[in-house]
Amino acid sequence: MVAKRVCLECGTKLMGRVDKKFCHDGCRNAYNNNINKDSKNLIRNINNRLRKNYRILEAFNPKDKTKTTRTKLLAKDFDFNYFTSTYTTKAGKVYYFVYDQGYLELDNDFFALVKRH
Repeated sequence: MVAKRVCLECGTKLMGRVDKKFCHDGCRNAYNNNINKDSKNLIRNINNRLRKNYRILEAFNPKDKTKTTRTKLLAKDFDFNYFTSTYTTKAGKVYYFVYDQGYLELDNDFFALVKRH
């Protein structure tokens, strides 16, 4: 007995390739969007926050190396909780990076901004 093949989203009978799972792209997209919707909101929000942090660092650091203050970063709504990687120097200083834009906390609420090449 051959099992009836139907679209995983709408249940329409499938014709064509044996490995076909959806009747058209719309059903495939709807099915995958429903499966991933919980994690997508979290990921979208984190990516938006990273994108905003990146733009702020890029605006303050157009020439690859500069200094700024915590107050100026916070005034632009920079969120220190979101970064993509860290780099620790041999001296133990920790640079935080948002993609290729980085920052290092200095004394008196100053930050060194750098661009990694």
